[in-house]
Amino acid sequence: MRIALGNDHAGHALKDHVRGVIERLGHEVIDRGTDSDAPVDFPDITFATCDAVRTGEADRAVLVCGTGAGALMAANKIAGIRCGLGHDVYSAHQAVEHDDANAIAMGAWLIGPAMAGAVVEAFLGATFDNDEDTVRRVAKLHELELRSARELTTAPPAADS
Repeated sequence: MRIALGNDHAGHALKDHVRGVIERLGHEVIDRGTDSDAPVDFPDITFATCDAVRTGEADRAVLVCGTGAGALMAANKIAGIRCGLGHDVYSAHQAVEHDDANAIAMGAWLIGPAMAGAVVEAFLGATFDNDEDTVRRVAKLHELELRSARELTTAPPAADS
């Protein structure tokens, strides 16, 4: 698979380890993260990384920031992205198997290299289980995305105060 890897300054210290795990597993890395610990804005890195998945340049995205929370929030604002929070192995594979996640976010301040490697391996090794219940639920996630986009385009303009 082609994996888009994104990190902000807080995730920089874990980036090379995560990249090594992805490559050791036989995947190609598309690097969309920063190369230093100089402050950058995580929404910009998250969009650049997840956009590679959205456009088909990458199959999945791995995001590393301080806590994972900011990248998770930003990623789930991007059409077509379903991002899970990966601080444990079970959640990492479950997000793919039951929610068809195509991105995972993790916090470099919260998990160390060993857990990060195990999370990445579980996330990249998982496949969507494609049973009737999970297909229906993921379709509902997609419908929520479409419904909220429609509501944004049809909402009346805000009144001036």
